[in-house]
Amino acid sequence: MPEEKKQTQQQKQYRRRRRQPKSQQQQKDTQPANSRQPNTKKVAISVVIPVYNEETSLPELAEELRSILGGMGMPYQIIFIDDGSTDGSFKVLRELHRINKRIKVIRLRTNFGKSAALSLGFQYAEGDIVITLDADLQDDPAEIPNLVRELKKGYDVVSGWKKRRRDPITKTIPSRLFNYTVRLFTGIKIHDFNCGLKAYRKEVVKKIRVYGELHRFIPVLAHWQGFSIGEKIVQHRKRKYGKTKFGITRFLKGFLDFITVIFTTRYATRPLHLFGSIGLVCFFTGFFIDAYLTIQWFLGNITLSNRPLLLAGFLLIIVGVQFLAIGLLGEMISRGQHGDEEYSIRDILD
Repeated sequence: MPEEKKQTQQQKQYRRRRRQPKSQQQQKDTQPANSRQPNTKKVAISVVIPVYNEETSLPELAEELRSILGGMGMPYQIIFIDDGSTDGSFKVLRELHRINKRIKVIRLRTNFGKSAALSLGFQYAEGDIVITLDADLQDDPAEIPNLVRELKKGYDVVSGWKKRRRDPITKTIPSRLFNYTVRLFTGIKIHDFNCGLKAYRKEVVKKIRVYGELHRFIPVLAHWQGFSIGEKIVQHRKRKYGKTKFGITRFLKGFLDFITVIFTTRYATRPLHLFGSIGLVCFFTGFFIDAYLTIQWFLGNITLSNRPLLLAGFLLIIVGVQFLAIGLLGEMISRGQHGDEEYSIRDILD
């Protein structure tokens, strides 16, 4: 009898459930118990900001960002990466996070550099559009809507151009030389590779690997991956608090990093094209020098004793052979280590 009563109750519950509207039944089935409705809004804009000893400027920067991003009417997140600050920056960031939950704070154990901070920020960025800017208030957050509008014209990367820089001449002159050199060798027609204020589509920051000190070359890396690059003139403000963290040595490091970028992007999978080209130039230059001197010796016009040019020719031949050998070794190593993708897919139509 108890068993029959139990079956009867189950049948009643089943008939009652079938009489419920389907939408209500699905809601009841899918809604978890003891849970409030989650915020399912997708993040549209992520702002990534490396921080190193900028405690004084952070509250003002956070307030400017809140005002600008809030006025754009798009869901956003702000990611501060504390790159091993030794002042009270993290304490300020913790308070900002308490006040505004859209602010995410990541703290590194020590100072790993701007590239490492940006790379980490890119990993945590959820928005379809990613904005980067510096924490020293020289980059104006009011330029963010302009960069986003430029990005929506079809570009994958929009780099800010500080056409009127508020920096001393010791920074502006080397910067112009550096930008001119990079523009000349890469063919990318932007004026300010060093500007921290940039806008990216999400797929760019997820594809590009930033390490060492290569953050200033992100437009170059993106261009060689097939992404389109644009530029927008932005306002540059005078430093309000503290002092710059970069000295004149960063420009020397910048040129060395540029050589790294050229090699690792254009020749990493075909090193023989680089070393072989240098080797062939050296080899044939030395060969023709020695061939000319040999012909002149046969004709009796010169003697080969005490001829520094003859030794220079032999030296160039030897150097050329060595460069060719290095290129061949590089090719063998490269062929054995093809693990990463060497291409960038834009669209797939199934």
